[in-house]
Amino acid sequence: MADNDIGSLVVMDHGDLVGMLTFREVILSVVRNGGTVGNSTVRSVMDDHPLTCTPETEIDEVRRMMLDRHARYMPVMDQRTLMGVISFYDVAKAVVESQDFENRMLKAYIRDWPVDEAPAQPAAN
Repeated sequence: MADNDIGSLVVMDHGDLVGMLTFREVILSVVRNGGTVGNSTVRSVMDDHPLTCTPETEIDEVRRMMLDRHARYMPVMDQRTLMGVISFYDVAKAVVESQDFENRMLKAYIRDWPVDEAPAQPAAN
């Protein structure tokens, strides 16, 4: 994983998702084994109940799920088919891009706001 700059591995068994292995699980295993990987297997170290989402899951929901579980990676599943993996970086980037778009739209709206020629005068008594 380190040699290839890979942050997570999806673990499949006969076409079914059975877990996720991330640096977090590897580090926890190293700590449990006194500083070495030892004879640990992927199955004994992986998260065997990873969060998943579908291609239709809203980004805000993905963000909430990832924050609740402190997950950095989430498999995207369509039924039993792995479509890809979304990272917290992907989610953060999408949120920033969405906020930038909303910002530009609001600024354009404000810039085009109709301005009264003269302020209203109070009525004379």
